[in-house]
Amino acid sequence: MSAVAKTLWIIESRFGMPLTLEEMAVHAGVSRFHLSRIFPQVTGYSISTYLRGRRLTEAAKALAGGAPDILGVALDAGYGSHEAFTRAFRALTGLTPEEVRHRRRLDDLPLLEPLRMDPEVPVDLCAPRIEDRGPIRVAGLVARYAANADAGIPAQWQRFGPYVGNVPGEIPGVYYGLSGRYFSETGECEYMAAMEVRETAELPREFTLVTVPAQRYARLAHRGHITTIRSTIEAIFAQWLPTSGYRKKHAPWSFIEYYGPDFNEHTGLGTVEIWIALED
Repeated sequence: MSAVAKTLWIIESRFGMPLTLEEMAVHAGVSRFHLSRIFPQVTGYSISTYLRGRRLTEAAKALAGGAPDILGVALDAGYGSHEAFTRAFRALTGLTPEEVRHRRRLDDLPLLEPLRMDPEVPVDLCAPRIEDRGPIRVAGLVARYAANADAGIPAQWQRFGPYVGNVPGEIPGVYYGLSGRYFSETGECEYMAAMEVRETAELPREFTLVTVPAQRYARLAHRGHITTIRSTIEAIFAQWLPTSGYRKKHAPWSFIEYYGPDFNEHTGLGTVEIWIALED
């Protein structure tokens, strides 16, 4: 597993939190010196430049969305004062935080979007479990991604993280990543980071509520670090599905990532399954 891929994943999953070079090196399984040397060779950015750029880019998105408290955005981006944040923000974008919030748009700004981090690895699929499940009531944060432009999903899960354990009516223990509607006019697809909730749940206003219909699923295990999940998905569609005798249902919420109780969002390891809804 690539040390750079692991480092990109931990940055995208935790750039809103304090994050040291030592922590990143330990997570990647290499020395700080080695990581500092190979990261710019692979990505074109030093670790500090990439981390700063990602934090400020997400801050710009929050400001363009009308964030009412610039100091709060600055603190979320890891800056201890409005002044320090403004200097760094202007160095990246050429504008002040106030100007971006006023203009309410991001086009023509030199932002740093997340880099892809899913290396291709050989996959030996286990036999799936075929299972009928009733409706699943889920709620969470929805975003739209173009094909092969979904490197921002870890950041979406990072935004989702503070809600875990803090939503009255949440059913704790497992979480879901769901593919929703496809928009042919833009080539984008919805992705939802979600928790299962009861009917009496008190949902934050930014949450979307979805009832996934009763479906028959093929449940296939993903093995290894979460950054290699795309290889597992590609193997499912290229190797298993064409010879399985089953057909995938083509409907919103028919492709689900299942994260079990032992999945660790800090290490990227633990139980992960891909659920494919099947045609009757």
